[in-house]
Amino acid sequence: MSQYNGFDVREVDEEEERLLEAFMAKDSGPQRTLADIIIAKIREKEEKITSEERPLPALSKDVINFYKGIGDLLSRYTTGKLPKGFKHIPSIECWEDVLYLTEPEKWSANAMYQATRIFASNLGTKKAQRFYNLVLLPRVRSDIKKNKRLHFALYQSLKKALYKPAAFNKGILFPLCESRTCTLREAVIFGSILQKVSIPPLHSSVAILKLAEMEYCGTTSYIIKLLLDKKYALPYRVLDAVVSHFMRFLDDTRVMPVIWHQSLLTFVQRYKNELTKDEKESLKHLIQYQKHHLVTPEIKRELQNSRNRGEKEDPMSLTSPASVINNAIEEDRFDIPEVPMEED
Repeated sequence: MSQYNGFDVREVDEEEERLLEAFMAKDSGPQRTLADIIIAKIREKEEKITSEERPLPALSKDVINFYKGIGDLLSRYTTGKLPKGFKHIPSIECWEDVLYLTEPEKWSANAMYQATRIFASNLGTKKAQRFYNLVLLPRVRSDIKKNKRLHFALYQSLKKALYKPAAFNKGILFPLCESRTCTLREAVIFGSILQKVSIPPLHSSVAILKLAEMEYCGTTSYIIKLLLDKKYALPYRVLDAVVSHFMRFLDDTRVMPVIWHQSLLTFVQRYKNELTKDEKESLKHLIQYQKHHLVTPEIKRELQNSRNRGEKEDPMSLTSPASVINNAIEEDRFDIPEVPMEED
């Protein structure tokens, strides 16, 4: 047997055998056998692999010790000023390596808020996205899972992160929904952030478009509903994508949850006048198969009492007095009614 636990026994060369003989020749002290040398080699290999899991960046020893000290301070941070060295991390070229030294997974919740405030203000969109995705999102989800609610400082961190909406979408919202492990509790907490903070319409449109194209999940429907409820003027391309999203369930044999019907109702209520006639007919056909005894009648009523895309609503009906006033008056000057004279 040449392999033992992934270690090649043949790696024991002649030099090691001579070393073994030297140990065997000694009378004092414990004697090492061939098995001892093999096990020592295995342990050495395992230690090497373990050290490679979290390698130290190629920085000077003083820098490493300095930022490790900052990391220890951040693990106990509650309030007050942060070290200047930490505030300068966004301006460092190898900022990820330096941030890695501070061990962000051990930061206190208040330190995470201060860090998010600094990085959201001083990092570009792509760098902020990496910070959100690799540091902030795992910490928030871990806190929700552990405590069944979110620490106030971490909640404020999410609100601060949304001030860079593109980074928030790509670093937090999309990975959360794509993971398909987002719980209802997480969806409600993240959704409350989306409700309370104003999002630029363009970024909101991109978020709805991306979520509509994802594989369906109940929590995704909830997020879509919240974004639609913000009542932004969405491009036709986004509206068409949302219609396609719902039409994917035409032949679905599953009984859709209530949140799916509620999100469809919200979409129809907000954007019924921006849908084409064909899209409305398709949605009417859809609700014949996907029904909810309370929500479906409301969806049908909204679709029927609306105008189609491109049509202008006529504010004046034909029977209104104003329409009579605005009509051109035609007169015949020779058609004079008879006037009774005094003598008659």
